[in-house]
Amino acid sequence: MRIAYAYPWDIAGDPAAPDRIAALGVEAVALAASYHSTRAATPFHPAHRILDVPHSAFYLPIRPAAWGRLTPAAPSWTAPDAYLVAQDALRRAGLRVHAWTVLTHNAHLGGAHPDLVVRNAFGDPYPYALCPAFEDVVDYSSRLVHEVLTAGEPDGLILEGCGPMGFSHQGVHEKTSGADYDADLLSLCFCTACTPGYPEGTQARIRTAIDTPITPERPASPSPEPPVSPIDAALGPLADEVRAARVSLSASLRTRLIATAHEVAPNIPITLHANPDPWATGPFAALPTGEPEADVLVGNCWGDPAKDAARLSHLRDLCTPGQRVGAYVLALPPRPTDATALAELLTTYAKAGASEIHLYHAGLAGPERLAAMTAALRQTNQ
Repeated sequence: MRIAYAYPWDIAGDPAAPDRIAALGVEAVALAASYHSTRAATPFHPAHRILDVPHSAFYLPIRPAAWGRLTPAAPSWTAPDAYLVAQDALRRAGLRVHAWTVLTHNAHLGGAHPDLVVRNAFGDPYPYALCPAFEDVVDYSSRLVHEVLTAGEPDGLILEGCGPMGFSHQGVHEKTSGADYDADLLSLCFCTACTPGYPEGTQARIRTAIDTPITPERPASPSPEPPVSPIDAALGPLADEVRAARVSLSASLRTRLIATAHEVAPNIPITLHANPDPWATGPFAALPTGEPEADVLVGNCWGDPAKDAARLSHLRDLCTPGQRVGAYVLALPPRPTDATALAELLTTYAKAGASEIHLYHAGLAGPERLAAMTAALRQTNQ
């Protein structure tokens, strides 16, 4: 399976878009049903070249009665039913459509409900990050999945941000690199719902580790043991209990959403953006022991190819019979506009266990990059 990612506004208002995406050689499109704020290039759209998306939005009609305390916002930069418009157009071009559903990454709702967001060890809020330790957030996520499947009737469901977000993945201009913070330490949530689940002393240990980082000593000879992560080192004897609490948080949200999906659409294939690292936060949530109820586990492949391939291999080892692994492959900068290089990446990920290619991004790529993506997919399909 080869899937290209796209936004509703890439297709709505551009009659040529469905055939252009189909010409890549993909079978399906991951179409955003809910998405966070962004500024997006639209290099082919007849009406604009840049689209400002100032807040998180839901791209299907919003029925007020379907929501609880948290209700998503509608877009003003595209039609309120842009998902449906785009889905219909893509299906006419012979493409299946999977609803790309972003869950806990929502600055619009986090800003309106600061009591429900992730907070670091110093109490600093992350407004873009709804914390799933709160029932209101879990309820919102469940209702979101229900509405996507009921109103959208997609061919598949893709869950992103199916767990707590962290320090690194947000939307404003980043000005923190000079402080040399450790992102994992600043991603551990100490909101009023999470903190009681940790052993006494957890918050103090994390605060100390952030303010007085320790550079680990380099061993005199290569060690067969993997290096201890900064967060494990900071927590010491508390690490196992805190890690279990964090993994449980993502697992409970995932279980609730999969149950909702099966209730609404029993045969819908479910794809999880996942990370086998038990400390993972962000769009690829922690999944250290697998998820037998999902159909596809997708790993991020935007970084070093060797590390990305190792992550895919780990996900493959977590799979149950019949489950598949997908590689979320970046075909945008800083990757070169080079079909051969992209084809080599795809081959590397296939050897690591990926049987699906999730190509990012069919709407953001200009003509040369689209051509390179097309050529790479053809090379790896021979």
